Amino acid sequence: MSARLEIDRVEAAYGSTRVLKGVSLDVAPGEFVALLGSSGCGKTTLLRTIAGFMQATAGEIRVGGRDIAREPPDKRGMAMVFQSYALWPHMSVAQNVGYGLRLKKWDRARIDRRVGEILTMLKLDGFGQRNVTQLSGGQRQRVALGRALAVDPQILLLDEPLSNLDARIREDVRHEIKALQKSLGITAIHVTHDREEAMVMADRIVILDAGQIAQVGPPETIYNAPNSPFVAAFMGATNVVRFDAERAGETIQVAPGASNRAARLSRSGPQGFARGKLVAHFRSEAAELADAGADFADSLMLPGKIVQAAYPGGIWRYSVAVGDSQFLVDAPEKRALGDAVAVRVPADALHLYSAGAS
Repeated sequence: MSARLEIDRVEAAYGSTRVLKGVSLDVAPGEFVALLGSSGCGKTTLLRTIAGFMQATAGEIRVGGRDIAREPPDKRGMAMVFQSYALWPHMSVAQNVGYGLRLKKWDRARIDRRVGEILTMLKLDGFGQRNVTQLSGGQRQRVALGRALAVDPQILLLDEPLSNLDARIREDVRHEIKALQKSLGITAIHVTHDREEAMVMADRIVILDAGQIAQVGPPETIYNAPNSPFVAAFMGATNVVRFDAERAGETIQVAPGASNRAARLSRSGPQGFARGKLVAHFRSEAAELADAGADFADSLMLPGKIVQAAYPGGIWRYSVAVGDSQFLVDAPEKRALGDAVAVRVPADALHLYSAGAS
């Protein structure tokens, strides 16, 4: 049975170093939430604090309304799938899956029935007596997931369980985990540093930065409406340009600058913005290459020249030098190094922030 998870102003520290700084989050029963962030942001510490492997120094952690912040891990109604899988190498698949049930002192017949159900659910029929060292990475991941699910936890915790799999298998398994989580209706918290993984699997994404929540919302909101330059860059909008502008009704009038031409953007700009310097983030796939002399008054135009080219598959990715800066732009056609071009960024592809925003 799934349960609501409430994290209320939780803090945690390693010695005198604060890692979590008043984190609050409400996870609905049956919801899949991804904790996303770079190394050192606090996402794994938050997961371990939820699990009970690390003690919170302040705040409450409630499951179904019950504060479990001071209870040991085995009393919290949770199960975790670790990055390393943490399987017993001397045990068979069935013994690994049933390990938690033996700790609960279930009788042998009941354990066998439950293990059989789990192996069938995970498409591991016929693998029960095989040693886990004989399995592929994807199969070992399923065994680790099966061991967690066998004890029927209220909350499933996933600590980067796909990071050891190769790219093709990882894509398959993440869809399988998502489908399984939805079919069981279990509440799940998933730690990852892979934004595509979070986008595919999660109902909501929590972006963490330096021990605090930077933004939380559905994948499409986090991707299309990042609330800060930090979130925009983390979600792939790594091209950054600064320019002077002023609000003109429902548009932004961009002044010509060292990197850009004048433009009139059909955007209202950041809340409270009237005039001054703006910082714009955009993604390589949201921009396009135009001829050097082309002028689109409703787009941000950055004249420059191509200095690098690569073909990652399906498109060409160019590095365009504009003054002292370089911008990545994807385009379908092949162009020569040194070509004079203009980077065109439509108004709706720009994430705009007032200078000084973080």
